[in-house]
Amino acid sequence: MTDRNEGGVRRGPASSRSLKYAQEIRSPEEEPEREGRSLVTTSHDVIKEWAEARRGTPATVEGTERGDRLGVLRFDFPGYGGKDLKHVGWDEWFATFDERHLNFIYQETKSDGTQSNFFRLENPQREDA
Repeated sequence: MTDRNEGGVRRGPASSRSLKYAQEIRSPEEEPEREGRSLVTTSHDVIKEWAEARRGTPATVEGTERGDRLGVLRFDFPGYGGKDLKHVGWDEWFATFDERHLNFIYQETKSDGTQSNFFRLENPQREDA
């Protein structure tokens, strides 16, 4: 999978404090500095590997679409509800992710070392993203 941004973090006037303190990850080979560390990437490979390790499926929130454009991007994790989610393909999910200039802020593990499903998407250019 090719990532035009090669994992580099997108910055802008609406960058959050979370982004400021997150460790930037550019490839799946990079490791967090410590358990529970906030991480950030735009690498498609990193995001896909993270989601698949948690059995997450790329999805969008039904009813948030605009015409033929995807709505709010999410992952559907088994056992976490997901009734309002519509599964989409990785190519479509990543095309929307890049089109919206999003960052993927996430955790690999909680501070106790257990796997974390925490993530959020942020557009540093717009506060309402």
